[in-house]
Amino acid sequence: MFALRSLAAVILFASLLAAQQTAPPPGPEPTLPETPISEIPKLQGSPGLPDFEGMHAVTPLARRMLRIDTFLQRDPHDGAPSSQRTEAYLGYNDKNFYAIFLAFDTEPSKIRARMMRREQIDDDDQVGLYLDTFHDQRHAYAFYVNPYGIQQDALYTENQGFDGTFDTIWRTEAKMTGEGYMVLIEIPFKSLRFPSTTPQSWGIMLARVIPRNSERSFYPRNTSRLQGWLSQAATMHGFEDISPGRNMQFVPYTSARAFRAVDERDPAGLRFTGKHLEPKAGLDSKFVLKDSLVLDTTINPDFGQVESDDPQVTVNQRFEVFFPEKRPFFQENSNFFQTPLQLVFTRRIVDPLYGVRLTGKVGPWAIGTLMANDQAPGKSVLQSDPLSGNNAYLGIVRINREIGQNNSIGFIYTDRELHTDPASFCTASPCLVGFNRVGGVDTQIKIGKNWQLNGQAVTSESKFSDGTHEAGPAYQVYAERSSRNLEFNTMYRDISPGFSSDLGFINRVDIRRFSNFAAYTFHPEGKHLVAHGPRLFQQAIWDHNGTLLTNSLNPSYEWDFQRQSFFNIFTNFEHERLRPSDFSTLLFNQDYAHVVGGTAAGTQYFKWLNIFAEVDWGTATNFVPRNGPPVLAYQNTGFFRGVVRPVKGLTVENSYIYTRLIDRDTDLNIFNNHIVRSKWNYQFTREFSLRVIGQYTTTLANPGFTTLQNTKNFNGDVLFTYLLHPGTAIYVGYNGNLQNLDPSLAQTPDGILRTRTSFINDGRQIFIKLSYLFRY
Repeated sequence: MFALRSLAAVILFASLLAAQQTAPPPGPEPTLPETPISEIPKLQGSPGLPDFEGMHAVTPLARRMLRIDTFLQRDPHDGAPSSQRTEAYLGYNDKNFYAIFLAFDTEPSKIRARMMRREQIDDDDQVGLYLDTFHDQRHAYAFYVNPYGIQQDALYTENQGFDGTFDTIWRTEAKMTGEGYMVLIEIPFKSLRFPSTTPQSWGIMLARVIPRNSERSFYPRNTSRLQGWLSQAATMHGFEDISPGRNMQFVPYTSARAFRAVDERDPAGLRFTGKHLEPKAGLDSKFVLKDSLVLDTTINPDFGQVESDDPQVTVNQRFEVFFPEKRPFFQENSNFFQTPLQLVFTRRIVDPLYGVRLTGKVGPWAIGTLMANDQAPGKSVLQSDPLSGNNAYLGIVRINREIGQNNSIGFIYTDRELHTDPASFCTASPCLVGFNRVGGVDTQIKIGKNWQLNGQAVTSESKFSDGTHEAGPAYQVYAERSSRNLEFNTMYRDISPGFSSDLGFINRVDIRRFSNFAAYTFHPEGKHLVAHGPRLFQQAIWDHNGTLLTNSLNPSYEWDFQRQSFFNIFTNFEHERLRPSDFSTLLFNQDYAHVVGGTAAGTQYFKWLNIFAEVDWGTATNFVPRNGPPVLAYQNTGFFRGVVRPVKGLTVENSYIYTRLIDRDTDLNIFNNHIVRSKWNYQFTREFSLRVIGQYTTTLANPGFTTLQNTKNFNGDVLFTYLLHPGTAIYVGYNGNLQNLDPSLAQTPDGILRTRTSFINDGRQIFIKLSYLFRY
């Protein structure tokens, strides 16, 4: 306890000391500058890197392009010229938009570039551009490229950030030289959505990232002193007679797998099930309507997850743990369905037979709709169960209306229904087994140059298979101030006891939560220290009877250095109140005081190494004691991650997570939870890669203190990928799982009977998937 109080004192002292120091004057808060306006030339031809031989515009076609060379830093020295000279050349023809970057570097041997899988270039030197094709200062396409030509694309939405699940077809070339590197970006108009008018004006922003200096530079200037990115973009006039044209895409796929797994539908009689061969085929289609609306359909989709989940601790958790969506159909355009409350979480849709999605923008209106069915409810029970064969049908409607500059109002409605007739929608009430419907409005308002406000009000109604009903509202209001030095946000969330969202991720109801966060950052702009400052987070949670459930205070202090290095110390003071409604073993409300302290550090000092470590120690609650109510215990946790790139094309990522709970009276372990993961990826070419993952998860429990079992699980994953471009790919993979299950699969009061040392293969599959994109 003394050590934790000392840590809190150190954080407070560091904050006060920093507040007293003389920092370099940040200069006056700038008013929003008039963004540059340029005319983009139309080209008679297609430029390439040979037009810029020797890192110069050497041909008439290259010299006709619009030249830009005034890149200014956002980080670490806001407003200063880029530390390395950068030139960009822009133009377009009837079919494509072109950008050529000449990224000069006085120390080319220090350029960070790896032969990586598509999208995995965050640690590399890179150049990029943002295209706000509707010029609404709200949405933009983002394209980034590293010195090997590896692509990364995303949709950027103001105040929501990047949606990296977006994938489209575009072409890149890259070449490293003795003076730096060159990049060609060619984006077909078929890959973009924009108004069907002529001439057109787009918002545009160019970027360069130099990780060894922790540097991001932009044209035009993009300053952290102002809230928002796209309002600072340049305006590009001169787009004439452009159109995506006829744009239809068809992606047929076929797959086959052999598998073996434990059938858990009958807990009283677990058994193994499997197939030697399970073939499958389906079709994904995309149709562009009126240049700006996109209709996606999928029949018999393959919703198998090619990418594996990152490890997370799920032991001794009171509430559901969030795992992000990784299936391509649901990832694409998911930003259309984002609202302050997460009412759309597509991992709730487990086994759909079909799906239809319409997304796009018409004038100030943004539209998103999704319809699908889910066969999982009828497949997850025994044939003798009344729900066997039942399908869940779902629909989502999202409409958003822009109002003025950076303001909007929106509406969302979600509906999930469980029917007795799997062959039809069966709208008659006698065949409706259950439903959950959620609807409401939300708004986003920008106030001045640094503040933004958003809020949402929704209500839900649910009917369950036993005939009971439940209903209730939910609300959230969030305000944020962001600038170069001061960050502040405050949030109020109210979830009534009767509210539920079957298609969303709301892991706790019957709460009123009020939270605040404040951070002040000093920018000494020294040779080594880039920034530092205190952070403070506070929250309080009540139930709707007025009982205070949680009250916490989390101060911390962080130092940021060159080469993406940082060091952080933190502590957390929390009081948690548990009720008999939370745990039946409690006879009355009981308070638990938690005090936790810790430190975190990370660095990318060497271009071949990226390491991160975090450890903390203090007190926590044992929610799964052997007998009686939850009890207070000591806890130690740690997370370690290291990424090594020893040779070109090879990336090795190792991580280790541990959680240890200790009895306060005897100092004996209650449980130890360890997760060890090693991921190896070798990129033979830009298209072809081999990935191998091994993960070992174990919980070593003391039966005298907890009902947890001793569990041991080893999972192996091998995947060959040939990805020509999004939509055209070949995947060949194997996944196997070993657990310390007794071969009899016998049940005990604490779960399936476990062995001490032996393992059985409780799940494995081999699969092949082929898909090909036809584009018209």
